[in-house]
Amino acid sequence: MLRFLIDTQLPPLLRDWLNGKGFDAIHTLDCEKGIFIEDAEIRIIAVRQDRIVVTKDKDFLQYYLVKGAPPKVLLLDLGNLKNNMLLNLFRNNMNSIVETFENKANLVLFESDKILGFD
Repeated sequence: MLRFLIDTQLPPLLRDWLNGKGFDAIHTLDCEKGIFIEDAEIRIIAVRQDRIVVTKDKDFLQYYLVKGAPPKVLLLDLGNLKNNMLLNLFRNNMNSIVETFENKANLVLFESDKILGFD
């Protein structure tokens, strides 16, 4: 089962939806520092708890390109969306996201029209 850590700029509703689908998801709001948590702390939590960081923050991409994984990252490149549109994209693409991570991807780029996995 995949485990997720939802970054601050994404809605807690995504955490709730993932948990409702049987995944183990937490949001940065669930962490001690909440919205004030720093990227380095998010990476530490993700590594310690074997979680995939779900984020729109391209700083995680830069870190991945320099340092690699862990942590694994699901980078959303979807622009600004209403919550219901975000959840619809996840509903329609979750199987592909899971399959991409299960096929050993450590970085998954989720765009509205494609999902790309990188080692």
